[in-house]
Amino acid sequence: MPQAHLESCIAACQACALACDRCAHACLHEANVNAMADCIALDIDCSEICRLAAACMARNSRMVSFVCEACAEVCEHCKEECGKYQMDHCKACAEACRICAEACRGVVTSGASIQQHDSPSAVVAGLRQ
Repeated sequence: MPQAHLESCIAACQACALACDRCAHACLHEANVNAMADCIALDIDCSEICRLAAACMARNSRMVSFVCEACAEVCEHCKEECGKYQMDHCKACAEACRICAEACRGVVTSGASIQQHDSPSAVVAGLRQ
């Protein structure tokens, strides 16, 4: 996979992590914070997996495709949840999640670092050996 494509995905993951952090923080200050609980929880989960994906790509981990696939999935869920709200921080987060999910899917499609035929369980089994 071209390094420029990985660098672009790393940047998208980092931007998404920051947008999620900002969204979670802002949601905590909304008038009805209880109504924002799912948004806050997904923001935190998404931020963490985006950071993990960026770190895996930066060190060329053999788990890149696996982690990026999971990252794209979490980003999609976060995008959908944030998309329910009209606050600027939720809109910005949803857009960052959309961009990150697309970038991560591009990495997965390219087969970066881990073979396409390897299932997550096969990879884990290989690591145990």
